[in-house]
Amino acid sequence: MAAIGFIVHPQRPEAAELARDAAGWLEARGHEVRLLATEATGAGLGACAVDVDELVVGLDLAVSLGGDGTMLRTVDLVADADVPVLGVNLGQLGYLTEVEPGQLRMALKRFLAGSYELEERMRMAVRVDAPAGGVGDTEVSLHPALNEAVVEKTPSGHTVRLAVSIDGEAFSTYAADGLIVATPTGSTAYAFSARGPIVAPRHAALLLTPVSPHMLFDRTLVLEPTSEIRLEVLADRAATVSVDGRNLGTLECGDAVVCTAAKQPARLVTFGGRNFLGILKAKFGLNDR
Repeated sequence: MAAIGFIVHPQRPEAAELARDAAGWLEARGHEVRLLATEATGAGLGACAVDVDELVVGLDLAVSLGGDGTMLRTVDLVADADVPVLGVNLGQLGYLTEVEPGQLRMALKRFLAGSYELEERMRMAVRVDAPAGGVGDTEVSLHPALNEAVVEKTPSGHTVRLAVSIDGEAFSTYAADGLIVATPTGSTAYAFSARGPIVAPRHAALLLTPVSPHMLFDRTLVLEPTSEIRLEVLADRAATVSVDGRNLGTLECGDAVVCTAAKQPARLVTFGGRNFLGILKAKFGLNDR
């Protein structure tokens, strides 16, 4: 029998309803269902509640019920344990989700029967070095990212000055609203809105994209996935740092963010019905061109 975990968008009643329906279907067939305690209570599945550490032990599949944001959270929770993720789209047109709500039971049937494929997506390991006392006075902290790490000006601040080093070699100092370090999966997120390139998600690369740079060099760098990119805050202008949309706090002068490839990729369950180019065509209205 399989152990299936559900990560539920907390503000979408249809996600809780779908979790209840799928849990009942699975348990009737002898499978184990797990939800994080707070989400289990909200979905009326208190008997399935586990803590974060228990969630991934022996877990066969994590099901994300929400949009791309929920997918990012699900991958963050389970990817280090090599657990595959199935995304159910309860948002807008998602880049990461695989099936629509009405297809969930069939998707679970196919997964349990072994009729699926796994698509690996590169993730980043993001290290925040804060000797100057930024980010809650935590000197060193580590964070995984499927999409991106962003260092940018504070809401009320001016442009930031960021010294960029690549593999220990100084590259340049940027004066900009911010810098984005993205994976290929993240190339369609914030980096895209900053005019970065769209990269097929199964590639392995690191993208360094400036946000509104106040300098002549405004191009994205596409680097090897093994590169180590260091962004250090200069001068007396603080910056904020976020990873996959999670704001980590403020960086002071001398604090830095270091990005490189994570050891463990994300593993997304696919059934061959959707493809990256098809999603792009639908997203940008390219089907009639």
